Amino acid sequence: MTNNKQKLELTWIGKNNPEYDISNIEPRILEENSELSNCTNDPNTENMLIHGDNLLALKALLPEYEGKVKCIYIDPPYNTGNAFEHYDDSVEHSTWLSLMKPRLELLKMLLREDGILCVQINDEEQAYLKVLLDEIFGRSNLINQVSVKMKQTSGASGGGEDKRLKKNIEFILNYAKNYQVFPKFNEVLEEENLFELINEMREEGKSWKYTRVIMSRGDRSFFCEVKDGSGMPIKIYKHTDVKINTIPELMKNDGLTEEETYFKYFDNIFRDTNAQSSIRARVMEATKGEGDFFSIEYVPRSGKSKGQITTSFYKGNNRDLIAWLKDVAVKKKNSIVKLEKLGTYWDGFPLNNLTKEGGVLFPNGKKPEALIQRILELTTQKDDLVIDSFLGSGTTVAVAHKMGRKYIGIEMGNHAYTHCKVRLDKVVDGSDQGGVSKVVDWRGGGAYKFYELAPSFIMKDEFGNPVIDIFYNDAKLVKAMCKLMNFTYQPSSTEYWKHGIGQGKNYLYVTTQLLTSGMIQQIAAHLAEGESLIVCPKKFEPGADKIDDRITIKKIPQSILKACHFGKKEYLLPIKESAIEENESEEEEVE
Repeated sequence: MTNNKQKLELTWIGKNNPEYDISNIEPRILEENSELSNCTNDPNTENMLIHGDNLLALKALLPEYEGKVKCIYIDPPYNTGNAFEHYDDSVEHSTWLSLMKPRLELLKMLLREDGILCVQINDEEQAYLKVLLDEIFGRSNLINQVSVKMKQTSGASGGGEDKRLKKNIEFILNYAKNYQVFPKFNEVLEEENLFELINEMREEGKSWKYTRVIMSRGDRSFFCEVKDGSGMPIKIYKHTDVKINTIPELMKNDGLTEEETYFKYFDNIFRDTNAQSSIRARVMEATKGEGDFFSIEYVPRSGKSKGQITTSFYKGNNRDLIAWLKDVAVKKKNSIVKLEKLGTYWDGFPLNNLTKEGGVLFPNGKKPEALIQRILELTTQKDDLVIDSFLGSGTTVAVAHKMGRKYIGIEMGNHAYTHCKVRLDKVVDGSDQGGVSKVVDWRGGGAYKFYELAPSFIMKDEFGNPVIDIFYNDAKLVKAMCKLMNFTYQPSSTEYWKHGIGQGKNYLYVTTQLLTSGMIQQIAAHLAEGESLIVCPKKFEPGADKIDDRITIKKIPQSILKACHFGKKEYLLPIKESAIEENESEEEEVE
């Protein structure tokens, strides 16, 4: 039965241009430039900095990195209509969408099943991008849209922006590869100066409730034992002679300011709450009419405190639960900061000195290291793999390096050399002490390898015939053919004819020698049960392809000429003309 149900999708001129179909993108090999690599500290480092068009580079990462990336953060050109120094950020809407679609499709392939994509964008294309991501990732896989304050307001005398309000917000769209297995964000807490918060609440007519201090918890004696809902024992203790003071009383008695008093008595400051819970109900029932202060000890079977001894303190006939200030705030130097769970509005990033971070100038495009740190704290653990395919000045890889994450950064412009490499070298030698360096206690170390995209596999000779580019010597030819045939390059240490491995027990052998029938017979004798082989020679003897059904011969380059589009140096802005031609041809058919 055919399903004719229409799906919700975004359409635009040039969307179905075959040139941007990811199956037609040539899978290039990546060649390390050892002179630009910085891997003295770790010759086996997996960190990669890639120079080249990011569509070709993303395809080059397949199949080796498919399904292996935990977090992808990208900050693509915003299509604002402005031409920045380091990249063209002025693209017609349809072209911009055509540029983004195949890149997002490849990025999805690289994500782990529990991975996440974070795309930062402004309001020029945010709505279109969201619909496109809904189509590629599935609407059910949207986790959150975060609003980020990225510019300071300029005050009443500041310049206007045409007829519009000043733009100081950008957005981060967060999509899971598979929401069902996405483990949830790691806990990250925002900090706010406690006394600034208290003053704001008072100005708004709200009351600050952490105003009392337990000076003494009195004498404690065992009272009784009850069970929680899962049958775990809860020990209840009775307290007598409990002493409590208020903050104003202590300020007067000690001759201290309010801030000094909070700092001195920080560990014992509390508020009480009648938050409903089954445990509080059990305590109320067991201690009814027996006094004013009780505490409990028990070990939960589940939840955040599973397996740990948990204590709580109850006050008054209502058995209100005492909530401690120290559970929601921390001391920092001579002040106290309140901790709040992270929401979907983020601000407080150091924007004024942003241009100085990393020691490289990148006007209008650089993101704060603290912003990337927050994203990586939310989404990754140490040694997880991170990708940024619109690397810009190198912020993402610099922060990932400092935080102990593995990374792959891709940048097509000359600033892969002048910005990204320069910045990473300062991270490695420890001279970069800006950004998040002091927060994460970065002292230097680590390594990365620098890669270039290999040229197109096929070129035209002087007669216009397709031939293999002279760049590809024997070793590079094998790697390239593994990519083109969708095999993982993995030469066997025992069988010379096993260069690449595919699905199951399927292998690939590439040779520039004349392939003879005798060679095929010899290989066939060593094929194990269930194994099959594709052989790619430049020439082979007639009849060699008929010897064994388990062995398939595909002559190169003829066998791969239609595998993809060869000869493309970059996939930037050539869509517009072909998109218009496609639209015109459709109109002619209608007529």
